[in-house]
Amino acid sequence: MTFLDAPGRQTGHDGAQALLRLDGISLQRNGALLLDAVSLQIFPRQIVTLIGPNGAGKTTLVRVLLRLLQPDSGSVWQRDGLVIGYVPQRFSPPANLPLDVDGFLRLAGRSTPQQRQQALAEIGVAHLRHRPLRTLSGGEMQRVLLARALLRRPALLVLDEPAQGLDVHGQQELYALIRRLRDDTGCAVLMVSHDLHLVMAATDQVVCLERHICCVGRPQDVSAHPDYLRLFGADVAGMAPYRHEHRDPMHDVHGDVVPRAQPRHGERA
Repeated sequence: MTFLDAPGRQTGHDGAQALLRLDGISLQRNGALLLDAVSLQIFPRQIVTLIGPNGAGKTTLVRVLLRLLQPDSGSVWQRDGLVIGYVPQRFSPPANLPLDVDGFLRLAGRSTPQQRQQALAEIGVAHLRHRPLRTLSGGEMQRVLLARALLRRPALLVLDEPAQGLDVHGQQELYALIRRLRDDTGCAVLMVSHDLHLVMAATDQVVCLERHICCVGRPQDVSAHPDYLRLFGADVAGMAPYRHEHRDPMHDVHGDVVPRAQPRHGERA
């Protein structure tokens, strides 16, 4: 197993080179600590899910990863030439926007009609190509956003709450689609979620975040970890998260203590 919170490690268990690495990322805004010494790596063909309750810093970490936010400390490293496809948490086109799906895909950058048709076909929504964007359901919109991201032929797909607003059947279909895309294209996937039942079954590795990394590992290991149970509850994990106050020490997925980096002078412990 690859432990994502091991600073400086650049290869996985199979010797693959990392696509992206975050080392010791900390960020404060208006006196509030949003991220605390977060380190992780993502490897080719890996599906990683970042979980945690609302306010845990998941979307903030994604913005740092995409270099949309500058952290106060730590570093972001990307493999040379890394192409990232991003699907945001929310996208609601204006009701009066006179744009069809094909026109929306054209806004993503230079592409041919054949490439746009192929991207939609890969997602299973080629029939939506000339549909007005405003008429799409939530599930259809998510698939179109995925097609838009795939037009870039990314080595890494970043999906922020991709199943938001979908019913259970829609979530199952979406997560199956994401795994198929990984298998067919060879891309890595980073998913952000706070809904855990289905997404835990659709991922290779889970990172549990509550401003700092609580635990990380295979889904079956994390789901039995004390910090995971403390975050989400033993009986209703993934349905009724409550506030997690435990911060030190940090444990690995087997429950063993892993020393956390000491805060710098002036930082919150």
